Amino acid sequence: MPRYILALDQGTTSSRAILFDHEGRPRFSASREFKQYYPQPGWVEHDAMEIWKSQLDVAEKVLAEAQISADDLAALGITNQRETVVLWDRATGEPLYHAIVWQCRRTAAMCDRIRAEGFDRVLREKTGLVTDAYFSGTKIAWLLENVPGARARAQHGELAVGTIDTWLIWNLTRGKAHVTDVSNASRTLLFNLHTLEWDPEILSYFAIPASILPEVKPSSAELGETHLFGATLRICGVAGDQQAALFGQQCFRHGMVKNTYGTGCFLLMNTGTEIPHSNSGLVGTVAWGIDGRTEYALEGSVFIAGAAIQWLRDEMKLLKDAAESEALARSVRDTNGVYLVPAFVGLGAPHWDAYARGTITGITRGANRAHLVRAALESIAYQTREVVDAMARDSGLRPQALRVDGGATRNDFLCQFQADILGIPVERPATTESTALGAAYLAGLASGFWKEKLELTAHLHSTHRFEPQLDFSRREELFAGWLRAVERAKGWAS
Repeated sequence: MPRYILALDQGTTSSRAILFDHEGRPRFSASREFKQYYPQPGWVEHDAMEIWKSQLDVAEKVLAEAQISADDLAALGITNQRETVVLWDRATGEPLYHAIVWQCRRTAAMCDRIRAEGFDRVLREKTGLVTDAYFSGTKIAWLLENVPGARARAQHGELAVGTIDTWLIWNLTRGKAHVTDVSNASRTLLFNLHTLEWDPEILSYFAIPASILPEVKPSSAELGETHLFGATLRICGVAGDQQAALFGQQCFRHGMVKNTYGTGCFLLMNTGTEIPHSNSGLVGTVAWGIDGRTEYALEGSVFIAGAAIQWLRDEMKLLKDAAESEALARSVRDTNGVYLVPAFVGLGAPHWDAYARGTITGITRGANRAHLVRAALESIAYQTREVVDAMARDSGLRPQALRVDGGATRNDFLCQFQADILGIPVERPATTESTALGAAYLAGLASGFWKEKLELTAHLHSTHRFEPQLDFSRREELFAGWLRAVERAKGWAS
């Protein structure tokens, strides 16, 4: 009798593997960071082979730690950084270029041309997305245009392309499966939300051959088999990291909202079978496909959240580790008027300014290290407030509480300030690994490890509820200062 689901959580800065038991508890885990490449200002890349090797390594490590084999696993689920793309040789499996990361802004000028030509309206209507370098389509077009010989080889059927889920499944199945799921497909700028297929008009516009794209499958279904762990193991669940977190938080009903705090910050609202439309800078996306039913979500994407704390640690050397940020933030009463806008790779929702850049405002002689660290943490909460406000304008619904997850939510100061600046409670579950848990749930439902979604409700326990403590006038005063700081960050690189 299988005892666990293996979830692979391939993130922007690390690869993780977690074993979940039948109660949805994480029992064993392993993680490994990998290198980030910044070849030019605003460009971000990963070594796709390092991603694969790191993911395989942590999977093998977690099985060894648990002293189990693939026979003890019901299925494997995958969740991944979403818009990052890899182009590789079908015959050898070798990437032709580094993976272009979702944060990369190299195609900002291409997006400007698309808007100038008016095709952005077509993209918005068909894909639910805004025309921005964040999404995968322009990255794929860039690869075909700039990697020597890539376009001709693609037209001859020699190449394959995919987001990270597709890349992992290709390697896990030794090239037998070239697939993705509807949630990841919906992040490419090439997928029609209405037909649930790659859109011929969009592919023609970008000059991307349909033959290089993966087959699109449901999020909870058998997508392939791997034999790399000593026995046959079915891959039964795949979802982009933010949709997986929405599922892991059990936001199954229309109007339910979660926010994930990782490298970036991503707030999603379940809209059921209704394709959402936004007039406030948000995007529509597929939430998941399960049991013959496709559900959608309204999303606001913040590019830099926890990455701002990593920047303070790695580049500025103001922290020894991320955990130190909480004590430093609490050591001062406020930021002494300092605001940090972490627009290192532009601004996402609701601004979509590819040319914004990181800015620190309000510095006086009295500002110190603790003020800057506190300002970085507060910036995560402010950006979330902007997205919540936009979501309320679009949907007419303001959440009564915000379910949160992700590594940064282990920081109590951040969770409390988030409640304060929103004016609503913030609920942190017992398992903050909601992303991996969502992938495990999707795989477990498809494999029969769990029979139905109702069975999962016993697993969701909120361990801490942060109630707002800031009065209205102070909350609005602080947020107004943030909005002023954001205006100063906009358009800098242009």
